[in-house]
Amino acid sequence: MLLRQQVLIEDWLVDYLKFLAGKYDLSFSEVIRIALCAQFAEMVNLNFPDIKADIDKKKFLRLLKDCEKDKQSCEELHRFISKVYFEARKAIEARMVREKKIKR
Repeated sequence: MLLRQQVLIEDWLVDYLKFLAGKYDLSFSEVIRIALCAQFAEMVNLNFPDIKADIDKKKFLRLLKDCEKDKQSCEELHRFISKVYFEARKAIEARMVREKKIKR
């Protein structure tokens, strides 16, 4: 479920997020969600090496390049983005479960 939140973002970052949204035919909000999910999955993995998010960075970059060249290949990118969301959620939930066990 998506919840509306207010976030203050520097103007230079807003410009870049809008640039990415236009370039890859994504919404502004979706670009933010993708960036957050990918980065949080990476951070969880750095802090807890046994919790791995199965996000193939090379494939992600290839799909981005393919999408730049051919808009029809953007479909595969959108499927991959769903996987990024799923993998990030798994990693974050595993980390939160671990944190609750540690605090007890």
